[in-house]
Amino acid sequence: MIRANRVVDPLLTLAPVALALLFTTALLLAVGAPPGGAYLHILRGAFESPAKLADVFAFWVPLMLCSAGLLLTFTAGLWNIGVEGQIVVGALFTAWVARNVFLPSAILIPLELIAAMVGGALWGLLAGVLKTRGNVHEIFGGLALTNIALIFTNYLISGPWQPPEGGSLQGTAPFRPAAMLPRLAGARLSPLALALTLVAFVIVYFALRGTFWGLQLKALGRNPRAAFLLGVATERHTLLSMAACGALAGLAGAVRAVSFYGNLRPLISGGIGFLAILVVLLASIRALWVPFVAFFFAVVMSGSLRLQIETQLHSSLGGILQGSLVLFVLLMQRVRGSSIQ
Repeated sequence: MIRANRVVDPLLTLAPVALALLFTTALLLAVGAPPGGAYLHILRGAFESPAKLADVFAFWVPLMLCSAGLLLTFTAGLWNIGVEGQIVVGALFTAWVARNVFLPSAILIPLELIAAMVGGALWGLLAGVLKTRGNVHEIFGGLALTNIALIFTNYLISGPWQPPEGGSLQGTAPFRPAAMLPRLAGARLSPLALALTLVAFVIVYFALRGTFWGLQLKALGRNPRAAFLLGVATERHTLLSMAACGALAGLAGAVRAVSFYGNLRPLISGGIGFLAILVVLLASIRALWVPFVAFFFAVVMSGSLRLQIETQLHSSLGGILQGSLVLFVLLMQRVRGSSIQ
């Protein structure tokens, strides 16, 4: 039985990807577009040059940071839908430091990253408090907090933080060079951000795999009532996991602000928080699968931009693939549940 599960579980994990590709292929054939050519353009758009590959990793970095944080909350049985808002708040805190603190880069950049993690952690903690003390489900609390963060960002961009030439919803004025993360020449990838992402993922992996805290989070996720009766401080660990996830999402917001874009923009999160939820679900909350699933999405989302340039197909093909993956992930989870019963 154990050997069978070792074979079946990976197949069920990969099945949504295969089904989504088949579904997308059928759609392309229905509109008379060659599927092979479309997929080839996506791959070329992601891998045709070192600069393109660097852009893939520039997208992968914040996606991985959010996915690593969500591993903690999903393990604890928490649907941290508000991770999107935590990215935005992290970017807001970073932008405030970048605009108001005038110090050398060696001091300013660490302050920006710390501020981003604090902002994201506070926003995640607020969602946790709403759940534990206000009995507000984390899905509803997270969505509400995300909307507040987005509205406040738009207010700052079109009001107090508007560019010198006047109000605009395009973004704030560019940050000073000293506030920017060091990037590879001709790319938006910061080696520092990449290194921090790898360190964060390793810490999360070993925290879940080899620490007592990780064991308590697993117990909380399996059965909160039983965990409480066995002495697990369920409220404290709920808040800690939400804050830790928020801190990593806030760090992702900093990367988007001071590496990917260079200013604060509306919708700066770019849907990465919601995409990270799909990454973790598709990986079945298995940490070792997460980097590869996240890289697959980074390739699809970055490479799809080439479709609109080289063909008559819209770059939203990547979004179609993403949406169909959501559907098939949910279907496979249903199949898993039925097989267990």
